[in-house]
Amino acid sequence: MKIFMKAGFILLFLLAAAGGIFASGKTESKPLNFALSGNPDTLDPQGTSGTLTFQVDKSIYDTLTEPNEKGVIVPALAESWDVSKNSLVWTFHLRKGVKFHNGDPLTSADVKATFERIVDKKTGSPNKKAFDVIKSIETPDDLTVVFTLGKPYAPFLASISSGWGAILPKSLIDTGHDFASEPVGTGPYKMTEWVRDSKIVLTKNNDYWMKGYPKINQIIMNIIPESSVQIQGLLSGQLDIVYMVSKDNVPLLQKSPDITLTKNLTSLIMVMAINCSRPPFNNVKVRQALNYAIDKQKVLDTAYSGGKVIGTFMDYGNAYYKDFTSLYPYNPEKAKQLLKEAGVGKDTVIKMYLPQNYPPHVKAGEMYQDMLSKVGLNVKIQMVDWSTWISDVYRGSKFDLTVIGHTGKLDPNGTLSGYGKGKYVQWYNDEAASLIEKAAETMGYKKRKAIYDKVLGIMAEQVPFVYVGSSYRTSGIRKNVTGFRMTPNLDTFDFRWTEFK
Repeated sequence: MKIFMKAGFILLFLLAAAGGIFASGKTESKPLNFALSGNPDTLDPQGTSGTLTFQVDKSIYDTLTEPNEKGVIVPALAESWDVSKNSLVWTFHLRKGVKFHNGDPLTSADVKATFERIVDKKTGSPNKKAFDVIKSIETPDDLTVVFTLGKPYAPFLASISSGWGAILPKSLIDTGHDFASEPVGTGPYKMTEWVRDSKIVLTKNNDYWMKGYPKINQIIMNIIPESSVQIQGLLSGQLDIVYMVSKDNVPLLQKSPDITLTKNLTSLIMVMAINCSRPPFNNVKVRQALNYAIDKQKVLDTAYSGGKVIGTFMDYGNAYYKDFTSLYPYNPEKAKQLLKEAGVGKDTVIKMYLPQNYPPHVKAGEMYQDMLSKVGLNVKIQMVDWSTWISDVYRGSKFDLTVIGHTGKLDPNGTLSGYGKGKYVQWYNDEAASLIEKAAETMGYKKRKAIYDKVLGIMAEQVPFVYVGSSYRTSGIRKNVTGFRMTPNLDTFDFRWTEFK
């Protein structure tokens, strides 16, 4: 009871700070209160690979094209586009009358400046490589942009449809504007306030190009890492949406007549990532041992509300997925044997870094620690905040093991690009790297599928990760809220259709 009251007190404090106490009781001015699990490391869409950034930025920025509810790429800022027969020239025709939040009209010059910014080494964009294929950008008029590629590049349309393809105003790019903390886009909402560790306030863009949208005047993203606080806020009505509900909390929410639960298989790739450059993990036998030591279905069911076990680095529902789960079934004795052959035991201290704002990953990490101890490994857990995880673990590769879920991508190249050449797991394999590059230059699903099958086979055998599975996501939504969407594959929040009944 004391824990319950404490959680409730914390929630009231957070929501009061976030403006969650509604003025005058007018329902029409009521903001939508949303639970966000942590602070984005930046709100510059071209400055990060962090999921939290893209989840917030989806409401602030637009891309030339975007995936619809079924994952099909459709027009957005570009109302149409043409592709040459040799797949090298892509011409986009922009919508008329679109404005940035600062009042600038959208023109082809903004698009050109945006993509030049991405490929500029000074920007330091982790997604630069996705656009290095661009040979030239021409702007024959204010509403036409012509990209000429240096070679055929199958993922091009998917890349410009993803969060890192967000269009920024040239006038602010030219002046060195701080997009990291003051984002300016053409999206359905303007960011009007960001208090770190407290809230991000999004206010309706009345000039949005989709007439009649968005429906809600204000979104308050309450930064609440504690899942218990999120759940109590949802039950009390102080929060309207908790987009990720743990299995343990489902029975409690099912009892409430005011809450709807939705469950869907995500495009996430849940893994325990391995730093392959650090002993003893530079020995493939040790990495294989880890895969044998983990009861993957148990981890999915306990930490992630269930899911489908995978055996390689691709989400279960992906058209390019190939099943390799038979390679490493749960077999602790086999794990012990491989560790013995590699000469690894309890005298080797292994550090596992866990992102503390993601309780499911923390739970999974604790389960991994227990399972690995049973095969003779000495694993120590180190909790880190999200910004530290991004900077030190993901960008700096300062870890032995870590636990994370990789979001899906609109094209398999987005998932696999860079692997075999290091990436954060420091795994090098020339054959895999060469095949990944070949697949990106190959047009047609069947031809690409054959190449990716080989890549995924190599990754399944060499195991730079413990591949766990694609999880189910259970979301809790107040019954007076309708129209909340998650972008297929990208797992970003789309509030344009969200409204109070």
